Amino acid sequence: MSDLLKNIDARTKLAGTNKLEILMFTLGLDKRTGREETYGINVFKVREVMRIPPITRAPEMPDAVEGMVSLRGALVPVIDLAKYAGIETDEKADIMIVTEYNGHTQGFLVKGVDNILRLDWSAMRVPPAMLVAQMGGLVTAITELKDGRLVMMMDVEKVLSETGHFDEDEMIFKSVKPIGKDRTVFYADDSSVARHQIQRTLDAMGVKSIAAINGRQAWIELSKMADYAAASHTSMKDLVQVILTDVEMPEMDGYMLTRKIKSDKRFAGIPVLMHSSLSSTSNQQLGKAVGVDEYVPKFEPQKLAQTLTRLLA
Repeated sequence: MSDLLKNIDARTKLAGTNKLEILMFTLGLDKRTGREETYGINVFKVREVMRIPPITRAPEMPDAVEGMVSLRGALVPVIDLAKYAGIETDEKADIMIVTEYNGHTQGFLVKGVDNILRLDWSAMRVPPAMLVAQMGGLVTAITELKDGRLVMMMDVEKVLSETGHFDEDEMIFKSVKPIGKDRTVFYADDSSVARHQIQRTLDAMGVKSIAAINGRQAWIELSKMADYAAASHTSMKDLVQVILTDVEMPEMDGYMLTRKIKSDKRFAGIPVLMHSSLSSTSNQQLGKAVGVDEYVPKFEPQKLAQTLTRLLA
């Protein structure tokens, strides 16, 4: 099964082209709907695909956390995605997808894996508001296959946040110091969990904010602001002092958004801060290649606040 991912290093060249590859998987037949839906996860976040090894159960874990496994000497938490997503199925998971992002490794139990799909981020659509509300923001993007199936992109950051409780420590946000200046940060992220954490950080800093749910929406809003600045004979730097962007977003990813910003003289002098769970050295280098000024991993609000304070100063 690891053959699916054997060329993962070569796939990093997709960054900056607004393209991605997703590993498709299923979670079993849902008894409530009588359907078996197809989900996806960015290949960049997948380390390997394997048969489920023996799982050690541990007390007082969240409901969806099945326990832990030992992978080459490292203890890795294992999450049952069907249980987490509230899917009622009698089918037992057969496969574990080992993911690695933001410095954390975890295993996701799934019924089966399909294949790897290469597509353009513009083919990934923002899900309808009704679906977002029903699934609590778990699905961040949807694309349609040639056979008519819909593939739903899962927000693995939400899974990590809620099963690992990385954003519950109020003291982290209370330790963030206000900057004491009138500043505005424009940020774009498709994950509701990430947007919530960014907003809490900016509120703690006393910084104004403007938010977008993907790169395309961000570019539209930034372009409108630039037009307004030109019409009122002011500088965009007076309206926005830092642009913060995620990498993975439907319709337009963070690499493409950064490339557009950096190639447009209206945004000259405004730093772009990339904020992503794709925190490997190769992804940071790809960000630098399209003009990113700084790179901060997700789930580290103190580091985000420190970097923003320096850029806003």
